[in-house]
Amino acid sequence: MARVTRGFKARRRRNKVLKLAKGFRGGRSRLYKTATEAVDRALSYAYRDRRNKKRDFRRLWITRISAAAKQNGTSYSQLMGGLKKSGVELDRKVLSNMAILDPNSFSQVVKLAVQ
Repeated sequence: MARVTRGFKARRRRNKVLKLAKGFRGGRSRLYKTATEAVDRALSYAYRDRRNKKRDFRRLWITRISAAAKQNGTSYSQLMGGLKKSGVELDRKVLSNMAILDPNSFSQVVKLAVQ
């Protein structure tokens, strides 16, 4: 019997994997079997880290707000509780940027929250 090479569909499937492996080093970008393993792992990490990114940024914003709040003589928890009571609806991302880029307005927000 003649050997079957599977033709167009299989080549298209393999090329799709190799295209995703572009930029990988060595055989991981050229050999189908190792490229498949590398691409599967990379895609699972990408899926996981899209969720972890949200956690990491929130943690960064909280750290920045906490440091700026301590410079203004209050704690992070007191600041956030005071903002909620006073009805200020600024999220952590905005507060973090404000603490870095415009410390004067951040200190005014702190005064408003601590009253």
